[in-house]
Amino acid sequence: MTAIGPYWLRADDPPSEFPDVSLAMRDPNGLLAAGGDLSSDRLLNAYRRGIFPWYNPGQPILWWSPDPRAVLFPHHLRVSRSLRKTLNRRRFRPTLNQAFDAVIAACAEPRRNSEGTWISDAMSAAYRRLHRQGFAHSLECWHDGVLVGGLYGVAIGRVFFGESMFSRVTDASKVAFCHLVRQLGAWNFGLIDCQVHSAHLASLGASEIPRRQFVQYLDRYCEQAPHSPWRFDGGLLEQAWR
Repeated sequence: MTAIGPYWLRADDPPSEFPDVSLAMRDPNGLLAAGGDLSSDRLLNAYRRGIFPWYNPGQPILWWSPDPRAVLFPHHLRVSRSLRKTLNRRRFRPTLNQAFDAVIAACAEPRRNSEGTWISDAMSAAYRRLHRQGFAHSLECWHDGVLVGGLYGVAIGRVFFGESMFSRVTDASKVAFCHLVRQLGAWNFGLIDCQVHSAHLASLGASEIPRRQFVQYLDRYCEQAPHSPWRFDGGLLEQAWR
């Protein structure tokens, strides 16, 4: 498969019909399969195996499992001195699952120096379904009642699979991410999937691990009981950042 291209999925293939991630292509890194659909069952099966969808409008659905994998362990969160000051000023108000549709719409907006977005209408609809089913979650960051930053992702067991974030005000997405990571740590989440390396996430403590090790972590943490309800623990937002 690696010599001729990705495995092709049909829309009527069973939701679990994915090749082993070890068969993913090296160039481009992690391309594993194409086709299929964005049903909730297929998406959940994909995440559970270390696979995620990413494709541009007009392309078939592309499924990826890069090696190495960018992750963040909640206890490895790194908060810079300047970011700590911002957090302790409580300029922003974080919430959980209060504006999922608005967050995914903001994440889908074209970025600076970019002509389009990979979050198509079909992708947005798929994650809104997962949100209604209790698997996809958002963290919002508010300033004076206006949504200025946030992120969304999928939770299976005690793993959070980050998908996208946005910021309309300096540090808003970082504040959202820090509050989410601290809450996930309090809920005994073992791992946050960041998919691929970025300087932004590395500055917050993300690192890269071999794909094989990543899958082993999924086998461990995805089988644990999911957390419910998704709301901040009492008093956690009032704790100082040190």
